[in-house]
Amino acid sequence: MDKRIRNRLITIGVLIAASVASLVPRNTRQRVVDQTTGRMKDTTIRRLPINLGLDLQGGIHLALEVDQSKGPIPDCADAIQRAERVVRTRIDEFGTTEPVVQIQGRCRLIVELAGEKDPARARSVIQRTAFLEFRITDMKNLFKDALPQMDAALRRAGVKARGAAAPSAVAQLFGGDTSKAARDSAADANAPGVLSSLLFQGQLPGEYLVPEEQWPLVDSLIQRPDVRAAMPRGIELRWGAQTESRGARAYRALYAVESKPIITGEELVKAVARRDPVTNQSIVPFQLSHRGARRFSDETARHINDYMAIILDGRVQGQPPVIRGQIGANGQIELGNKSLQEASDLALVLRAGALPAPLTIVDERTISASLGADSIHDGVLAGVVGVVLVVVIMIGYYRLSGALAVAALTLYCLFTLAGLASFGFTLTLPGLAGFVLSIGIAVDANVLIFERIREELVHGKSLRLAVDDGFLHAMNAIVDSNVSTILTALILYAVGTGPVQGFAITLIIGIIASMISAIFVVKTLFLIWLNRRPDMVTLSI
Repeated sequence: MDKRIRNRLITIGVLIAASVASLVPRNTRQRVVDQTTGRMKDTTIRRLPINLGLDLQGGIHLALEVDQSKGPIPDCADAIQRAERVVRTRIDEFGTTEPVVQIQGRCRLIVELAGEKDPARARSVIQRTAFLEFRITDMKNLFKDALPQMDAALRRAGVKARGAAAPSAVAQLFGGDTSKAARDSAADANAPGVLSSLLFQGQLPGEYLVPEEQWPLVDSLIQRPDVRAAMPRGIELRWGAQTESRGARAYRALYAVESKPIITGEELVKAVARRDPVTNQSIVPFQLSHRGARRFSDETARHINDYMAIILDGRVQGQPPVIRGQIGANGQIELGNKSLQEASDLALVLRAGALPAPLTIVDERTISASLGADSIHDGVLAGVVGVVLVVVIMIGYYRLSGALAVAALTLYCLFTLAGLASFGFTLTLPGLAGFVLSIGIAVDANVLIFERIREELVHGKSLRLAVDDGFLHAMNAIVDSNVSTILTALILYAVGTGPVQGFAITLIIGIIASMISAIFVVKTLFLIWLNRRPDMVTLSI
């Protein structure tokens, strides 16, 4: 065998072996939470060689913007850029294959999670602000002492306690009876306060219990400007994260806490989820940085026997523990009866850090796996129809030479899929369109080559020389057209979003694979044919 042919066959064999190896399903190890023990464990997951996009395997698409309902954000572009880094860190630990997290425009964040089966959990992990604070409760009962002033402010505003008679709007409109108005005023002075009648002193300093059915009312009252103005300086109110059962009735805890936190979650460096071996409840042990541990130790040393509320996103987690002694770098958050999965998600967002501003979902789309399967079926069917038409036209028009080009197309498909798998790119529905389009580009190169070979034969050149010159002279046109297409695809990838990028990536890989198959492989097949038939004087082209 000719040495040049042998070297070409070796190169093709190496490419085929490498492509097949990259398309073999592989086992990957991933750390997950053991739902029984609560510890992290390694598990083996068998993954497909090619990652399928959102439109092919289903999943969720979220568009998020900075929530400005509670006040304007001066620079939403800066906030969304910082939020993108936090969300990307959370999603990377979330375990989704090939997630898409990218900024669209100035103030919008796009998140696509292909294959995600639990949209509610994903939304919770992405949107959770995860701002952690440690605050001392109202040990001096300043809020309790200020309750009369708050009740007086509500009475001045015309807000009555439960059971008190409402003022007569008709009497106010037409002047009413002066003596009756005086009696009403005296009754108002002796009436129970609105807040006082709704709050029940808890077991801890700064803890108050509100009947579950009344907490929306209490929440609206404490948000009033006149009530907030009567709030003692240095004290804020925070609701408990869970309801509490006292006897046959459910209550919501309201805590008066110091406005200045002793430390925040910015100093947190480690958080894991596990079950408490004694109570079997979900907990999140955490570790602080060296600087945070020093500050935490100093602050807790000054508050021995005080109660410390652990506040996450404005809600007090569990019952505030009492500080028995100086606390260093380690602590834990108790989550009560919440599941270990929720504890794991909390640990995840704490490790990733807090969002710079709350995010709100402005667009959400959920694509089912069945819809993705239909997309795959339709895309494959379109590809098969396109390939069959290409095969029929090439063999029907170019005969034996067309058959050699079709044989090279098989390797083209192998090389393209291997390229997607090797570099970890995601195949999307537009990507399937790019795959089919690059098939046409592959045979287009063969058409240019075959026509140049025809011209060389018409000019009376020998068969081997005509083949060599045909490939050589068609090369400039093939390179020019393919390079210009690759440049266009690169622009699409640079400025496009997920689906457009999927199309561009598949098109680029397909063009490179088509150059190898249409030029290198087809010429090798020609050389083998000519080497086996040295006496040929014409070619079926």
